[in-house]
Amino acid sequence: MGSTAALTIASPAGVVDASRRISIRTTIRVVYGRAMATKDSREVVIEATPEQILDVIADVEATPTWSPQYQKAEILESYDTGRPKRVKMTVKAAGLTDEQVIEYTWGDDKVTWTLVSANQLKAQDAGYTLTPEGDKTRVRFDIAIDLSVPMPGFILKRTMKGGVETATEGLRKQVLKVVKG
Repeated sequence: MGSTAALTIASPAGVVDASRRISIRTTIRVVYGRAMATKDSREVVIEATPEQILDVIADVEATPTWSPQYQKAEILESYDTGRPKRVKMTVKAAGLTDEQVIEYTWGDDKVTWTLVSANQLKAQDAGYTLTPEGDKTRVRFDIAIDLSVPMPGFILKRTMKGGVETATEGLRKQVLKVVKG
């Protein structure tokens, strides 16, 4: 078992001792000695502009056509720009099917998302960072997940590898298909 640490938080209202019960909606818990989230990343160069790549990523309802682990995607809420904010997805990986709700944050050269709810995951943080290189763009994909169900390490690694490969090479193929018409 891990051990916990007391935490002092400075807030506009003054200093709060987190070891006492307080009425703040955000709960902070620091646990030592516990397994960390599984992380992976990969880069790919795509012959397109960052805007073109972000447009393909923003078309989340088309994601199941180029990313086999995504079976269905539905936009629940959008930003004023039209980009998706909250999305419900049905994902199948490692023999498990999960319904996830994720929330996107968009920038000029990146998009990130975080898990709002799921059955098989405790947490997921992922995103693409785009760096223009002439008429091409270097795309870095980063992901960190924390499973809520036990899974053998070799299956998790194989599943993560396939997901990261699709998130980069699958994205590249889809972008080129859309850009070239």
